[in-house]
Amino acid sequence: MSATGVEAVPAARDWRDVLRDATDLALVGITVVLASVPVLTAGAAVGTASAAVHDWAETGTWPPARRILARFGRALLPGAAVTVLAVLVTGLLVADLLALAAGRVPGGTPALLVTVAVAVALVGYAGLVVVEVGRAGGAGWRAAARSAAGTCLARPGLWAALSGVTLLTGFLAVLVHPVAVTLLAGYAIAALHAVTRRAAAPRAAA
Repeated sequence: MSATGVEAVPAARDWRDVLRDATDLALVGITVVLASVPVLTAGAAVGTASAAVHDWAETGTWPPARRILARFGRALLPGAAVTVLAVLVTGLLVADLLALAAGRVPGGTPALLVTVAVAVALVGYAGLVVVEVGRAGGAGWRAAARSAAGTCLARPGLWAALSGVTLLTGFLAVLVHPVAVTLLAGYAIAALHAVTRRAAAPRAAA
């Protein structure tokens, strides 16, 4: 509301704004990939990037570099534990899927389909955990995991939508040039936040 009592109308966005946002998110993706090269830093990199994207979505501006670095430093130790857990779970699921597909373990097609469904559900849940961590400033993985679990059970539609986002990201990563894969991380995190915010909008309005 302006001093004259007339509500201010946001300035219309044009192609330059869209291009700037796309460039910023591409830079986020590149930074996440580079910060994840030591592997154990991947959790901290993703959490910090999610927090930055959350700030950008809320305020329209990116947090200062000092705040980003401080968040990354605080997230290193808990993020390393999350990374180890994620690698173990992913490795077990991939090994199980490969064994079922090759017929090396009993169960056949039904067991394979169940395992695929579990994997899809887990990636959607992981996507929501990343969003919750971003909302908490890039920290609090345990609290984020508990909150995401409750939200997934209460809102299966959002769970399915986030699973779709993560699966689409993985599909695109296979199709695009390896150099472009680094750009997908920023877009994927932004998409997870956007889907979650859009799903929460009707509830806030109600």
